Amino acid sequence: MSYKVKTRKAAAKRFKIKPSGKVKRAKAGKRHILTKKARNRKNKLKKPGYVHPSNLSRVLPCLPNG
Repeated sequence: MSYKVKTRKAAAKRFKIKPSGKVKRAKAGKRHILTKKARNRKNKLKKPGYVHPSNLSRVLPCLPNG
């Protein structure tokens, strides 16, 4: 009997696997205490970040179904 491989839902909400194989993530620091942060800094935080290759081995097992 084979079991279904389940996705970790917490990871599914935070990461997305792109067609190139890179894993997209949101940048930290855009939730609160925004008044003291410069407009330029906040705009840069809008852009997506990508998971560093050294951390992929931890993220990808949580997203088995892509």
